[in-house]
Amino acid sequence: MAVNPGSPLLLPRLDIAALEDFALDVSTKGLPFGTEGMRLGDIGKQGWHVFDGSLPTPLAVLKRDVIDANSRWMSRFAQINGLVIAPHGKTTMAPQLYDRQIADGAWAITEATGHQVAVAMRYGVKRILLANQPVSRDTVDTCFRALHAPYDTELYCLADSLEGVALLAEGARRNPPPDGNPLRVLVEIGFVGGRTGAREQDTAIAVARAVGEVPGLTLAGFECFEGVLPNTKEVDAFLDKLVAACLAADEMGILPKAGPIVLSAGGSSFFDRVGERFAAVSIKQPLLKVLRSGCYLVHDVRGYATAFQRILGETKLPLPEGGLEPALEVWAHVQSRPEKKRAILTLGKRDIGHDSGLPTPMVWIRPGAMKKPEPIPEGHVSDALNDQHCHMVLPEDSPLQVGDMVGFGIGHPCTTFDKWQLLMLVDADYRVIGGIKTFF
Repeated sequence: MAVNPGSPLLLPRLDIAALEDFALDVSTKGLPFGTEGMRLGDIGKQGWHVFDGSLPTPLAVLKRDVIDANSRWMSRFAQINGLVIAPHGKTTMAPQLYDRQIADGAWAITEATGHQVAVAMRYGVKRILLANQPVSRDTVDTCFRALHAPYDTELYCLADSLEGVALLAEGARRNPPPDGNPLRVLVEIGFVGGRTGAREQDTAIAVARAVGEVPGLTLAGFECFEGVLPNTKEVDAFLDKLVAACLAADEMGILPKAGPIVLSAGGSSFFDRVGERFAAVSIKQPLLKVLRSGCYLVHDVRGYATAFQRILGETKLPLPEGGLEPALEVWAHVQSRPEKKRAILTLGKRDIGHDSGLPTPMVWIRPGAMKKPEPIPEGHVSDALNDQHCHMVLPEDSPLQVGDMVGFGIGHPCTTFDKWQLLMLVDADYRVIGGIKTFF
């Protein structure tokens, strides 16, 4: 079931204007000394440039043109393959970027915690998928409060056990949903040794039946998260398990007859496998095939870049022209050349993700002497990170000097975004044209 322009399934654009007045000052990482009382909306009016010395390093930047191209590419991929996308908002926690994704047809924004749901609601996301089973009283109550005015959110959450359904039932009794807007529940399927999710189909079916018996809840479908599996063979088998549970519920007459049923999976590494496995699935009711990839928007130079090359080489699905490119860089200065084959740079664990490998030096520039960044020569490799320093091994003929700047590619967008309250939005020439605010 594809979502066409004008469909009621499409989301309204967000209240981004409310962010324009967000007050920033020198306590915001990335802003220069002396900044006081600056509006977020005025960042692009300052005439700043990444290489003119007006901004401190380390500095996280987002390339606007690349973000726009990535967003359009994934939107088109979903459209031509009968999917809709509910991107993981937790990747960026940036409503301005949510709005970019919504403009390109996102069906929902996916979050992982009650706090993240609250942020999305604050800026007007009207359909949210909480890709977790809420268990604390606060998170459960957040889910039910979201259903009421002034939020009027269409909210989905997960359940993988009868105990989880019981907690949701208690929440529905404390905060009965308004007529016509129940809490929509997806039964989560899991695998042995994995994260959450029902391990056996019998358990999943029992959870689905239990959801259908609770006033204020409605069974909305089935979902899984395949992104932590190691290879396509295991991913395919797991997705088949998800599909089998949904088909079994359909045959047993458990699925509600009103509204589309959701079948969803979510990693950024295997979105091709999701599309291929979902392609032939059909049930008696309209079926909404939901992809929850999030990292595609900014991509990376390591894990997701490798996964995307696999997709290009293996998938049987039609692909749009072009592809995904890295949009996020973290820039640092060369602070010291204490040894001939070593440099120390002004970037560390507090500034860039390192859970998927050390940052990759991609480009460099000598401010005032070079017109634009150039690819960094071979042999320049990060080999350690401290809290605020990056150690880089150099070839003997390295051109780097103290004061030069290096742009690093990242290996996991999620664990770089969460280190920044503010990222600079830049054009193709690294002129600062705006700021992207995060809410971690």
